[in-house]
Formats: sequence, structure tokens, C-alpha cells
Amino acid sequence: MGILKKYLKINLNRNTEMKLNLACGKDIKKGYVNLDWAKLDGVDIVHDINKFPWPFKDNTFDEIYCSHVLEHVDDLIKTIKEIRRIGKNNSEIIIRAPHFSCGVTYRDPTHKLFFSYFTFDYFTNECFYRDMPKVKIKNRKLNFTRDSFTFLNYIFNPIININPAIYERFFCWVLPCSEILFKLEIEK
Repeated sequence: MGILKKYLKINLNRNTEMKLNLACGKDIKKGYVNLDWAKLDGVDIVHDINKFPWPFKDNTFDEIYCSHVLEHVDDLIKTIKEIRRIGKNNSEIIIRAPHFSCGVTYRDPTHKLFFSYFTFDYFTNECFYRDMPKVKIKNRKLNFTRDSFTFLNYIFNPIININPAIYERFFCWVLPCSEILFKLEIEK
């Protein structure tokens, strides 16, 4: 916890935003608190995100970055509740997750959840589930390919994002996409 106190002290003196890189793995981001369950080089806080509560006070972060992590959690609802707890009002949650049509989604034995363009609709005020933690969807888009052949994104991303409902209903198994990107906002 000493590293976090040092980080907080440095950033509070600069009046900068507090940012969390959740379950960062080897993707260490400068200017972020890098949290992972493994003590890797650059990891600031070692904590298993399936264990609640996380080692942060309420309303700590202005941004929470989750790149290819939420598909690994035991309970997405509890995880979003915890993200809401540690995020400030109007803070941004940036999520990258594999789309359910991607082969890697099923190939990786550590994946527990699958994501659709509409997954986070269940976490909005428009959803009829009352006990769900609420967020606002600011932006979302399908991303055709992630690591290789990214030049194809210029061709296919506009096409698959014209109407994501039709794409997911009729075409995603013919032309699967790699991932989905979300920008959410915490409203308290």
C-alpha cells in the first residue's frame, strides 16, 4: 500500500487526475495506478479483483481502464459495483473486451464471460433490473481486428458498426469481429 500512498501524494500535489489500469498485466501505463493480481514489473498494487472490496477508498479515480480483463472476472455485476464505488462521479470507464463472435473468446480457458454490443445496456437506467449498478453509455463500437490485419479495420469497422443489432443477429458468425470497445460514465 506504500506505493499507492506515494502515488496519491505525488498526484495530489500536482492536481492531476487519478487513473486506474485495472488488471494491467504487462501493459503498464504511465500516469496510472497499475493493478494486477501478479507482482510483475511496473505493477503498483497487487490485488485479486475477484476479492472485494478493492484496496481503494470510495470516489478515488477519474478514469478506470479495463483492457481485456472483464471477461475473466467471476461476477461482472459485483465488479461493476466496485468500479462505481472507487470511481468519482462523472468518471470514465474504458473497456475493451473480446466480442462473443471472436474465436479467442472461446479458445481461452480463462474466459468466463462473453460480451455483446448491448451487454452494458443492462447497467443503464433504462434497464428494468433494479439491483444493477448503473452507468451511462457514452460510446461503444465493434472493432474488427485487434492484433493482426488491423488495416482491415478501415474497411470493416464502418460496415459492422452501421447497425450492430443486425450485425450481431445475422452476420457476426460469417464475419466475426475481434473486440468491442465501451466508454461508460459513472453517475452517482
